[in-house]
Amino acid sequence: MHYTLYAAPGSCSFAPHIVMEEIGRPYSLALMSPGHPETKTDEFRRFNPKGRIPVLIAENFTLTEAPAIFLHLGLTNPDTGLLGADAANVVRSIEWFNWLSSAVHAVAVRMIWRADFFLPDETMYAPLVERGKERLASAFALIDTKMKDRVWAIGECYSIVDPYLLVFYRWGNRMAIDMQNTYPAWTTHTRRLEERAAVQRAIAQEGISLWE
Repeated sequence: MHYTLYAAPGSCSFAPHIVMEEIGRPYSLALMSPGHPETKTDEFRRFNPKGRIPVLIAENFTLTEAPAIFLHLGLTNPDTGLLGADAANVVRSIEWFNWLSSAVHAVAVRMIWRADFFLPDETMYAPLVERGKERLASAFALIDTKMKDRVWAIGECYSIVDPYLLVFYRWGNRMAIDMQNTYPAWTTHTRRLEERAAVQRAIAQEGISLWE
């Protein structure tokens, strides 16, 4: 199965992009513009009416939503070990995905970067953005606490969860949060990820930095 991954530089699709590189199977990367305005076109909405990325496409196969894509790639490539070897790893991965994609991404991050999603009047944005920053700081502190006693997100095994955490760490830097001093355990995890060849390839292909 030859996949095409629809992605945009540094967006949440960065994580599935890394996973595709980790798997090592041939695939095509359909890289959109920063801010991915292409998702609003009729052409894109024909295969994803939600108007969102990432989207993973193959012949007679279309899959949306990052957590679903992670699970699909992990389940269909068991030899990589990216989903772990037992049920406990699978459910822990889902636990991470549900929280990161909902409370952290869809709520806290969106409150900061997309206040217009919640409120129609710009004059009302400031308190919402501040509340979003509080929520994000609480979530990031929890991630750092979890990473203090483990090498990877799911204990000692690198998994599909780790690239997803990298997305949020990078976003923290983009928000001018002092990630390195405030979240040292998570920073160690990020540096460990940065050393992986698949991560380096994805960074180069998207033309982004983890630290800026």
